[in-house]
Amino acid sequence: MSVKSKQVFVCQECGAVFAKWQGRCTACGAWNSVVEEVQTVVGGASAAPAGRQMMTASAPQPIAKVSMQEIERLNVGNLDLEELNLVLGGGLVPGSLTLLGGEPGIGKSTILLQLAMAVSQRHGRVLYVSGEESAPQVRMRAERLGTLSDDLWLLTENNLQVILQQAEAQDCRLLIVDSIQTVFLPELASAPGSVAQVRQCGTELLKLAKANGIAVVLVGHVTKDGNLAGPRVLEHMVDTVLYFEGDRMANLRLLRAIKNRFGSTNELGVFEMTESGLHALDDPSAVFLTHREQAVSGAAVGCVQQGARPVLLEIQALTSPTAFGNARRLASGLDYNRMLIIIAVLEKKVGLNLSNQDIYVNITGGLRVDDPAVDLAVAAAIASAYRDRPLPAELVAMGEIGLTGELRPVSQPEQRFREAVRLGFGNVVAAPLKSGAAAAKKLDLKLYSAANLQIALSFMGLI
Repeated sequence: MSVKSKQVFVCQECGAVFAKWQGRCTACGAWNSVVEEVQTVVGGASAAPAGRQMMTASAPQPIAKVSMQEIERLNVGNLDLEELNLVLGGGLVPGSLTLLGGEPGIGKSTILLQLAMAVSQRHGRVLYVSGEESAPQVRMRAERLGTLSDDLWLLTENNLQVILQQAEAQDCRLLIVDSIQTVFLPELASAPGSVAQVRQCGTELLKLAKANGIAVVLVGHVTKDGNLAGPRVLEHMVDTVLYFEGDRMANLRLLRAIKNRFGSTNELGVFEMTESGLHALDDPSAVFLTHREQAVSGAAVGCVQQGARPVLLEIQALTSPTAFGNARRLASGLDYNRMLIIIAVLEKKVGLNLSNQDIYVNITGGLRVDDPAVDLAVAAAIASAYRDRPLPAELVAMGEIGLTGELRPVSQPEQRFREAVRLGFGNVVAAPLKSGAAAAKKLDLKLYSAANLQIALSFMGLI
């Protein structure tokens, strides 16, 4: 069988292959992302690395006869990581492949060391592979975090064949690879971090996880745009994609699931970064709300649903007459186009003259919001800033705004009402709900039902 190699040009952003170099990838539009790689060809077809064998093939069977054997998750059982359990859906699943991404310095290695410590104490041996740091460096961080354990083993290695052999020899329950961009297979001529290396290394680790029932966690780098680096096929391959975010100058860290085959993708984990590591915050609403002694204009309180947990947050808005022909619009933590729709409805249906106003909207705490139930709170904050009138105290606004100005009901109203009452809010303005009046009465909450945005703002004293 003839073995030869050929030169190809591969886009490092999307994995598209070209016969010659070009400055811009025609598949994804990225500039200067096409890199030359050497591809091994056996008998006219690309050869896979000879490292590991494919998983044993199984015969098809009727889906109704598939065994419903319950899989015991690797629950961390640690109060500091309880939010991680929540985002994962109850813990790591044996045989699963998880990808964790985040900006440099955000705390990815910290949370994984704490996870490794918790799993090693409750479930068995953990192998932590560091491809970026030396063993003494990792030991120094582990000692600072208090994560030293006899069942937590450390390996500093970049060769994936050695990593796979050690993972099987150690009979570990959890394998952590930090990071997937630093490991390589010697059979591939391309450099570590290239599309070919990342794709094939991910495939080999997936085989290891499924064949041996080992939970595997990979650390992934991000691009300057904030997206996970490498080919999209890696995100399709893994079972769970987690993204760790936050402001490195502040202590708040947010963990969210972009993809999760074993749980919800709506859950949000909130952590505080301290000298001794990450600590879970079990009351996010208290973090995202600004407690003031005196009411100010341009601030409104809304409620979003993060999985099974309602979270109260503050929306801040600022309006200022523009000195130029085109007014400026800026949104932080909120979809920009959604903000433009709300502004247009305020102009057309409510009669606010906002065309000559610069408008800035911010979600406090660094949270990104996509729940449409926050629309009414955004509109209230903008109207409050424009009128320079503070909203009534102890008021929460909930409702989705339609293009005709109508208010649409929010989902799970009773849970949202209960959270508002728990934090001391006694008034809610929301769209008419079938079960809303009964839920509000049971909680001793005053509910103002508004069919449209104009009525809702009149309840708030803004028009």
